[in-house]
Amino acid sequence: MPNAAPIPLVFETGKRGRATVYFGDGHALDEFLPKSALRESLPLPENSELDVVRHFTRLAQRTFSIDTGFYPLGSCTMKYNPRINEAMAAQPGFRDLHPFAPTDLAQGAIATMYELERALSAVFGMAQFSLNPAAGAHGELAALLIAKAYFRKKGEGAQRSTVIVPDTAHGTNPASAAMVGYKVVSLKSDARGRVDVAELKTALGSDTAVCMMTNPNTLGLFEDHILEITEAVHAAGGLMYYDGANANALMGNSRPGDMGFDLMHLNLHKTFSIPHGGGGAGAGPIGVAERFVDFLPTPVAVRDRDGKFSLDFERPESIGPMRSFWSNFAHVVRALTYIYANGGEGLTKISQLAVLNANYIRVAVKEFLETPYDEPCRHEFVASAQALKRETGVRALDIAKALLDRGYHAPTIYFPLVVPECIMIEPTETESKETLDGFINALREIMATAKSDPQKIKDAPVNTVVGRIDETRAARQPDLRWQPSL
Repeated sequence: MPNAAPIPLVFETGKRGRATVYFGDGHALDEFLPKSALRESLPLPENSELDVVRHFTRLAQRTFSIDTGFYPLGSCTMKYNPRINEAMAAQPGFRDLHPFAPTDLAQGAIATMYELERALSAVFGMAQFSLNPAAGAHGELAALLIAKAYFRKKGEGAQRSTVIVPDTAHGTNPASAAMVGYKVVSLKSDARGRVDVAELKTALGSDTAVCMMTNPNTLGLFEDHILEITEAVHAAGGLMYYDGANANALMGNSRPGDMGFDLMHLNLHKTFSIPHGGGGAGAGPIGVAERFVDFLPTPVAVRDRDGKFSLDFERPESIGPMRSFWSNFAHVVRALTYIYANGGEGLTKISQLAVLNANYIRVAVKEFLETPYDEPCRHEFVASAQALKRETGVRALDIAKALLDRGYHAPTIYFPLVVPECIMIEPTETESKETLDGFINALREIMATAKSDPQKIKDAPVNTVVGRIDETRAARQPDLRWQPSL
């Protein structure tokens, strides 16, 4: 839709008196609401219900979604969201249950929390999970607070002051560590794109609190020296933290607990097919090894010998609740539905197909696009536009914009920073061979055009609702809110 006309704001299309009136002249608003809750003036648009429905439907039709197109979005795992998940989350017994409902009237909901916690512990090799944290970075924060509490109890709270973070870690890792008050020590990767074990051992000391890693890392590479790494960190008295953002590569094939990780989080909105994006609600449960169970956030869903479920708040060593209420409960229902629908063998197959799809694309694109690490990847891989930029001036950003013109969401670019002009590609397990081939062909055509007519790629996108924007201005001067003209 080149040069599509902008859709007027709903404020701009209304006319005074056109809005549906639900309070007739015979009733004053203060009959229904206290005067303290009423405003003298409320600048809301006055539109008919039909106009409002059409307005937002038009906007929705311009929105790219997982239901309409392919997201090759590395490290974000933008999966298809099975409709059975939504049907289960919408069941009245779940949907309408009040968070403060008595335990006797919430047995089904607490049982759902308990069963998800047990399932996650089994799949990832941890002693117990807490479903409390609201998203991935929130889970990181909770796990690091547990580390703080653990070392404080040991009398090493002041001594253990540093957190080691490899340069292939997710960007929230150092931020979470700094928020908890730790000093962050960055660790450079070796030539193979993995943790340099010798450099790690040099960085370890009596001040080491935690080493934060994900495996596979953000290059999509499995850390094949992980047992040596965890052994070295533990020998120094430190803890191992697993960032679960890349867990879609592991299910049923390997477990962080077996690798020696003490603490971890999961992104249910990635690995377990929950809708996310655009700041939408996530879920970031944290799992711990046995010696950290007492520190988990409260409440924790438990079952007694009689089979009755309850929420356990009585944990004296707990770091306390991380949020209001008990979890993003609708996501708990969705995640458990996904696990039940697939079963253990199905979850294993999901990860195997994710790895297969990523390697299918990797092998195909290396014929025309630089791939810095020419070896089998896990669920994602990185390519680089560095050579293309030197030859034609076309950057990773330009390739991403050109993909928009061809009906594909852009992949993650310029992350991780260890690869210049980085393009990170993750296809997920549900994409068909035909979809993958279409994406590969689009990249091939973009590369060919970049070499024959580079300006054409630099001008992209031209077939979208909005063309190339000023990236700097959009970041520094965002205009996100309508305000009435003075």
